[in-house]
Amino acid sequence: MRRPGWPSRFWVAVAAGIVRPISWLLVRKDWRGAERLPATGGVILVSNHLSWADPVLLAHYLYVNGRWPTVLAKAGLFSVPVLGHAVRKLMAIPVYRGSSDAARSLAESERRIAEGACVLFYPEGTCTRDPLLWPMEGKTGAARLALATGAPVIPVAHWGAQEILPYGSRRPRLLPRKTFRVLAGPPVDLSKYEGQPLHADVLRGATADIMAAITAQLAELRGEKAPGGPFRKPSDH
Repeated sequence: MRRPGWPSRFWVAVAAGIVRPISWLLVRKDWRGAERLPATGGVILVSNHLSWADPVLLAHYLYVNGRWPTVLAKAGLFSVPVLGHAVRKLMAIPVYRGSSDAARSLAESERRIAEGACVLFYPEGTCTRDPLLWPMEGKTGAARLALATGAPVIPVAHWGAQEILPYGSRRPRLLPRKTFRVLAGPPVDLSKYEGQPLHADVLRGATADIMAAITAQLAELRGEKAPGGPFRKPSDH
């Protein structure tokens, strides 16, 4: 019987057979906070985004700790021959950007959470542009999903993927061997927003709390003091 939120055994074996050996061989691990990941049931994981490599490395962290990551991927990937078929079988959710269909990914995420899935969100929507690689302001999708479903929101910060594959680069830097650090934090307390209409102020407030929780975990992971507020891309001014 298929576990709730997991692909078929065949596709789990395919993904694990490719990712695990490469990850174990090429990347050192400093993984913490796994005891804060709910073992079962629908859950929303929110994370910072540093590199196109971090979804794969985070997926390994979650898989080893008993959760299958349901990731949100650009809708265009689903139409790529072979890759699109694999992405679909691995239970990814297509994200439709800049169209009237954008809400479909949230609706599908809500359905998956009701089925017990572990949905991985990058609230920033893209890799951070902060010069010091702190999180940017988040988009409200994760907050909307959390308030609509009541699912726990677990902040998961990571550090090191940017050394393996810097943003904008297509060539990984595998030597010398890099360390991928992960720290999962306690659930984000969104109780003050419960029962309120999901209007803009509520969503912005919940999103700010989510991003603050991610940033706090990242500060602990980096051993540095976090900036006073989130970075804003120039286009947002």
